[in-house]
Amino acid sequence: MVAITEAVSLEKQGEIGMLWIDNPPVNALGHPVRKGMADGIEMAEKDDEIRAIVVICKGRTFCAGADIREFGKPPKEPHLPDVLNRFDQCKKPIISAIHGTAFGGGLETALSSHFRVAVPTAQFGLPEVKLGLLPGAGGTQRLPRLIGPQKALPLVATGNPINAEKALEEGLVDEIINGDLADGAVDFAKRVLAEKRPLVRVRDMNDRIDQARNKPEIFDDYRKQLAKRARGFEAPEACVKAVEAAVEKPFEDGLAVERALFEKLMSGSQSAAQRYYFFAERQVAKIPDIPKDTPLIDIKKVGVIGAGTMGGGITMNFVNAGIPVTLVEAKQEFLDRGLGVIRKNYDISASRGKMTAEEVDSRMGLITGTTSMEDLADADLVIEAVYENMNLKKEIFAKLDNICKDGAILATNTSYLDVNEIAAQTKRPEYVLGLHFFSPANVMRLLEIVRAEKTSIPVLATSIAIAKKIKKIAVVVRVCHGFAGNRMFAQRKREAEKLIMEGALPSQVDKVIYDFGFPMGPFALADLIGIDLGWDKDNSNSRTMQEVLCEQGRFGQKNGRGFYNYEEGSRAPKPAPEIDELIIEFSKKKGYIRREISDEEILQRCIYPIINEGAKILEEKIAVRPSDLDVIWVNGYGWPVYRGGPMFYADLVGLDKILEVLKKFQAEHGDDFRPAALLEQLVKEGRNFSSLN
Repeated sequence: MVAITEAVSLEKQGEIGMLWIDNPPVNALGHPVRKGMADGIEMAEKDDEIRAIVVICKGRTFCAGADIREFGKPPKEPHLPDVLNRFDQCKKPIISAIHGTAFGGGLETALSSHFRVAVPTAQFGLPEVKLGLLPGAGGTQRLPRLIGPQKALPLVATGNPINAEKALEEGLVDEIINGDLADGAVDFAKRVLAEKRPLVRVRDMNDRIDQARNKPEIFDDYRKQLAKRARGFEAPEACVKAVEAAVEKPFEDGLAVERALFEKLMSGSQSAAQRYYFFAERQVAKIPDIPKDTPLIDIKKVGVIGAGTMGGGITMNFVNAGIPVTLVEAKQEFLDRGLGVIRKNYDISASRGKMTAEEVDSRMGLITGTTSMEDLADADLVIEAVYENMNLKKEIFAKLDNICKDGAILATNTSYLDVNEIAAQTKRPEYVLGLHFFSPANVMRLLEIVRAEKTSIPVLATSIAIAKKIKKIAVVVRVCHGFAGNRMFAQRKREAEKLIMEGALPSQVDKVIYDFGFPMGPFALADLIGIDLGWDKDNSNSRTMQEVLCEQGRFGQKNGRGFYNYEEGSRAPKPAPEIDELIIEFSKKKGYIRREISDEEILQRCIYPIINEGAKILEEKIAVRPSDLDVIWVNGYGWPVYRGGPMFYADLVGLDKILEVLKKFQAEHGDDFRPAALLEQLVKEGRNFSSLN
């Protein structure tokens, strides 16, 4: 075994040279790996005893892609495209032996080899698009030549991986190795030599792309498929253009197109945002005062109180992870209804082929329904998910304190209420915290873990761990009204409502927010959630637009009439001129002098207060870091990931500019726009939010 660099070594097994890559944790293609591969191929090629080369990785995976820690730093030679060009030129067969994941540059390395073998569990993909990029080392040019452009397009433009079986079927790998990968790869290499197989240089394969030449409909049709899913994103279209170039141009010219597109994306704000977010999501679980060796509480059984929409969704999260749930309701009819909804959700998944009927039965079998809270005596974690009423929640926690075993975690799913006040109803406040799921709880990835004043470190650490187990992205926040997400969201809601009083209409506000990249605007969202949410029918007196709409029976999508009209069976909003007239009339009655409002003002008034409130939250130490707020907004409120989150976006715009606009709005509209002290301090010091991460 000869060490070439600290990450790559060459071992001879008779006539086979084993080029071992060992760069934990994921064998990323950093400089030591690139240099080691280039020098290793050269060394093996010059060694007369070596007749074939196997590229293979130690650890849990084949090369999982580029080392994104190098992004934004001066590039060091050799660059990956040059290394892979060296693979192409090698006169001895190169076999990539793949286990774990061959992602990004890892797959591009495999594509530059003459043959590819893999274990049955291997995964293959080009996920660069998820970082706002495209494969930049020939992946968009080699893959269509190997498997055809129609099959290459989804791999390149969505970034979703395929398994080894599919890779074999599509011709991406030559053989599946059952048993030891190294032994199997050596045997394969010996067969290549014995059978005198010609070297398969993917760059020279033209049969698949010749069949697609002069067929623009292939790309037109795929663009139509992408349109809705990729709205606002630049990288997917760049991916399509690169694959198009593979069909239309010679290999070297196609590489030049790929490189130009890659460099444009790499220097743009979208990729910067998506790369930032990639790290933000991984940092969110790192809480400064939680040691890595904190002992965790074993969660074997969960109790959920309330079988409504939230309780049912929360229950599904746990049974999906194989954790039994005792579901409690006040009345049998409510319990039966809740269990029925859960089964219906699973049956819909089964009808779409996402699970089998046996799996549906298995998951339902993990749920025990009851109307007796005493049945929670053996639960390790109990989550209360009743409606937002402090007195009711206090009553429930006082009962739970007497029923639940010592060491059980008691959590509330409240969206706004004071968790400290709830915890004070128990003799174990150190075991109480908030677990704020977002609706629908079985779909939304975000979970706000609300750390109360006395919540213990092991309880907090356990909650973070269990969130991961049920596939949630957990963000730890402290107690305040609305915590982090809803407290910031309230700013946008307030401004949207004021804007339609001052002169805008719902359709204009919604279009501005939709064009910014949100899935829908605030008024379409109100229709989706239900305008009657929080409406007090008995005390309604036409004081707000909400009351006026609800008094007219306009509750939103649920009955086809809200800020917009809806056709039966459709969620697509249709104009409601009668509501526009109603808004104009109502605003005048309230004393507003309506004016024309620009799209720019709408955007600034809906977005900048979110940022300002985020600064106040950081100032008050409600959130750990600015990037945590970005994770909340991307996962809980539909902030477009290609804009990174509100705090990243603020840095992009410039904190000085945001401060200037906030002061202008404060002078015109009052103290709702008073700038956060932290924002003023950062501007004064010439710093940004990222400096606090």
